[in-house]
Amino acid sequence: MILYLPTVNAALNSVSALCLCLGYLAIRRGNRAVHARFMVGALVASALFLTSYVIYHVEVGSVKYGGSGARRTIYFAILTTHVVLAAAIVPLVILTVRRAAKGLFESHRRIARWTLPLWLYVSVTGVAIYLMLYTGL
Repeated sequence: MILYLPTVNAALNSVSALCLCLGYLAIRRGNRAVHARFMVGALVASALFLTSYVIYHVEVGSVKYGGSGARRTIYFAILTTHVVLAAAIVPLVILTVRRAAKGLFESHRRIARWTLPLWLYVSVTGVAIYLMLYTGL
């Protein structure tokens, strides 16, 4: 079962990215209720991802990248930015969600302009890392 978790993680990152995009489209169209549902979906998918990721790496440990040359350079460039932004996104998401939950929509909007693209980047690069690490793409 544990060996399937990287695929589950990539799927959860994909769900998160899709929810983020659909939530953005909903708020651009002025539909706060739909926006909120998609953003909660992104939050749940990301929380499930983080839980699954930790379980997998506690059990398996580190997984080495087997590529070489330019692919290796690209992989580590993506991985480095992904890891740094993944650490930064957690408090940003919490702050953004708290402001929305408190009805502080103007301050929510100001920070969400930063949170959304960073969160989306982390979700998409998570899938890219999976593809490079586990499928050889």
